[in-house]
Amino acid sequence: MSLTKRNEVLFPALMNEIFRPDWFGGTQNARTAIPAVNIKENEINFELELFVPGRKKEDFNMEIDDLVLTISAEVKELGEDSKENYTRKEFAITSFKRAFTLPETVATNKIEATYAGGILKFTLPKKEEALPKPKRMIEIK
Repeated sequence: MSLTKRNEVLFPALMNEIFRPDWFGGTQNARTAIPAVNIKENEINFELELFVPGRKKEDFNMEIDDLVLTISAEVKELGEDSKENYTRKEFAITSFKRAFTLPETVATNKIEATYAGGILKFTLPKKEEALPKPKRMIEIK
């Protein structure tokens, strides 16, 4: 047996499609995808964004336990009820569960969430004592 390098110069995408083991069987399973996350901080709050397209706001389960924010959603197959005989079926919405440990400076009772354009966005306001204090002049007596 010899090891040979695959020549992918001509038609690489086509060759990969033809020789994939799941081309007809559909054995490729992507049900455990973890959504991408952006976390930003500014003077008054943190912003947490998850990229989760193709859902409704009712699909999400969000809870806070102590300082742990847990976000999850369950699997919902598209076209589950269909009696179609698919050769390949890749449309699916995956389930996920993400947990984030919040800093003690977050006011957990004021957290807000919105969902628009496939982005689930959390605004995590900082506690009053964590906000930057304005400069003040000290008078000499």
